[in-house]
Amino acid sequence: MPSKIFNLAFLGSDEIALPVLNLLQTGFSSVSVSAVLTQPDRRSGRGRKLAPNAIKAWANTNSIPCHSPEKPGADDCDWLKEQKIDILLVMAYGHILKKSFLEVAPSGCYNLHASLLPKYRGASPIETAIAQGEKQTGVTLMKVVPRMDAGPIIDSEGVKISEKDNGQNLRNKISKACLPLVERNIISIAKGLSDQDMQDESLATYCRKLNKEDGNLNFSSSANQLVDRIRAFSSWPGCGFFIDGKKIRIGSALSLKNEYALQSGEIKVDSNRSIFIGTGDGILVPKLLQRPGGKMLETEDFLRGFHFPFDQTLESLPMNSLLRGAQE
Repeated sequence: MPSKIFNLAFLGSDEIALPVLNLLQTGFSSVSVSAVLTQPDRRSGRGRKLAPNAIKAWANTNSIPCHSPEKPGADDCDWLKEQKIDILLVMAYGHILKKSFLEVAPSGCYNLHASLLPKYRGASPIETAIAQGEKQTGVTLMKVVPRMDAGPIIDSEGVKISEKDNGQNLRNKISKACLPLVERNIISIAKGLSDQDMQDESLATYCRKLNKEDGNLNFSSSANQLVDRIRAFSSWPGCGFFIDGKKIRIGSALSLKNEYALQSGEIKVDSNRSIFIGTGDGILVPKLLQRPGGKMLETEDFLRGFHFPFDQTLESLPMNSLLRGAQE
């Protein structure tokens, strides 16, 4: 008698999940990606043309049925039932699923979350881990329950955060770390044979959705804290400072001891065209800078084409906490 083929529906909207989808499509004879639920086409690029996200494009390329509602509802739930789905797998979908979706598949609904739960539940675990100065993070496979990221843990895979990692680098690491996690567990969860461990609620922390103001820098903070935020938000929203109302974006930076006794926000440029900015503890040394409409340049090249007001003290802007309460 041939072994059962488990029909899997994938719910996600971000390219971080592409390696997992490729593995599921080709790596298991008893698992078939039979449906995809993702977010609708968005306008992007200079022409602002409607374009599918990476997950929908993957589904189209592989001729897999795909729905892309603005908000998943009863019709999408019924559609998944029509596909005779056995298991739901979610990663970076962008929606909190209603209870009706959690009951669609006999084997259950599972999520790949980009942190070591219960730490950093919520919308921005990768960037928040860097900005908080963490040295270790990872990805957790968990069963989905009505409460956000609070379900029992099936397994996890750790990922080291190096001092050179930025948000994009760490996203790539997390993406690759999903593969051994899925390889170890997909068959057992499909068969309903996986062990599950409840999360310790006393250790739970929550990270919020990012906004443009998270690119602010408060020079009263330590240089190490500022470097971590610059790394975390290098892709978006980008950290920087303002000169004459224009944001100068910092692509990367180092922290040094304050040998020049600079005050917070005070600027110094040395003979090698290096910029030093005083902070609450140490000196911030930008290595890559970008003005509005320009390219990201090394500091020395940036200074050749930009008049830097060395007699100014840079304004500190509020840096809001990236963590939030459980009920917010």
